[in-house]
Amino acid sequence: MLRIFLVLAFLTLSLSAVSQDRSSDYTEPYQQLALTIYRDSIAMRTAQGQNLVPKLAHYLADRFRDAGFADEDIQVVPFHLPGGDDLASLVVRYRGDGSSGKAPILFAAHMDVVDALAEDWERDPFTLIEEGGYFFGRGTSDDKSGTTLLTAAFLRLKSEGFVPTRDLIIAFSGDEETEMATIKDLVENHRHLIDAEFAINADAGGGALDTDFKPISYQLQAAEKTYADFELVVRNPGGHSSRPRADNAIYRLADALKKIQAFQFPVRYNDITLQYYELRSKAESGRLGDAMLAFSKNPHDPAAAAILAEYPSQVGITRTTCVATMLDAGHAENALPQSAKANINCRIFPGVAVDEIQSRLEEIIDDDEVEIVVKGNPQSAPASELREDVVDAISKSVHALYPDLPIIPSMTTGATDGRTLRANGIPTYGSIALFSRAEDSFSHGLNERVLVKSFFDALEHWHIVIHELAGR
Repeated sequence: MLRIFLVLAFLTLSLSAVSQDRSSDYTEPYQQLALTIYRDSIAMRTAQGQNLVPKLAHYLADRFRDAGFADEDIQVVPFHLPGGDDLASLVVRYRGDGSSGKAPILFAAHMDVVDALAEDWERDPFTLIEEGGYFFGRGTSDDKSGTTLLTAAFLRLKSEGFVPTRDLIIAFSGDEETEMATIKDLVENHRHLIDAEFAINADAGGGALDTDFKPISYQLQAAEKTYADFELVVRNPGGHSSRPRADNAIYRLADALKKIQAFQFPVRYNDITLQYYELRSKAESGRLGDAMLAFSKNPHDPAAAAILAEYPSQVGITRTTCVATMLDAGHAENALPQSAKANINCRIFPGVAVDEIQSRLEEIIDDDEVEIVVKGNPQSAPASELREDVVDAISKSVHALYPDLPIIPSMTTGATDGRTLRANGIPTYGSIALFSRAEDSFSHGLNERVLVKSFFDALEHWHIVIHELAGR
């Protein structure tokens, strides 16, 4: 019994040691500068309604000036969201010598965060707190790790006298978590500042660790679904609730919603999702792993697709999904509703047009009294064809830390700035550079955190990737 206790105690101490890295152990000047930028960035509450994104943009711009970047290569691009926040984007150009004869590489991230309420958190969300081998704070992973690490990588390379063989461009947007208006502003009105052969987005992909901090895989994002909201509207003359009528707007809307609930969009696939399932199947056991492998070999296998559809984490990878998310109906408790509205949120498979989904919703509902309106101006975007140079650079960086770890192409079911870049002709690849456990994923949630070790390892990731893509 004592022997078992000692073994368990040893395992507990070993696990604790894995996650107890301290920032004080990382003493190189570039590491400590990165930590300072991280801390200062987290302290700025760059959430919707706070109008602090421009402050962060100017703060980071000053760090580039301090490092010797010319004023003409540092652009804070102001943007006022109509009826909303004062925002900004930051664009920085690292001049190369042009010896490669290639167009620039764009490195993207976003400065805004989802808001956090201090009373809901165990720690102050806008103070970088180090505890138990983690950095805690809003934006530690999404996405002030991205802005910090890319800034620190450029500053480090500049201090080392590195001259890239092509221009390198940083583009930090200001409202990725809400309207994504600033990235659209950059591609539509300031394309000359960010035009590039391809982009790497520090807001997608990344490394997975198991519960015991053992590396599982690294995902390189090369596609994402199109985010689109559709509003269903039913209008009616209404009347007194004591005189019910058959064409009640709420009931009519409910009938439409039940039809959408019952419908399943057809299976779709591309080279990225097939490679994803082929490689992911090796890390999954049981029927899910078997289904992944079967689907990768034959995406027309209905049994494999049906099993994948049972898992919420997988169904979005194999098809377009549409789901009701909000309701608004009626105007008084004692009156028949004069209108009933519902929001349908769709995540559309890459390459499928938004109007195609609108037409399909009209067919599903099959009711002329239900109006379907597209909200905003969603853009569909194609998948980015995998590039050998990007895959090789990411692989070299990851394998420097974890030899032979599989690099898995992936498609995000959510949305990032990468979608807008792809939709406007800039192939984009997501590489967040961080490794994390599933149980430590708290982006947009309470007590967001990042492993201290992962943060400092990511500094080396970008150093290697940039050297591989733009070094001699």
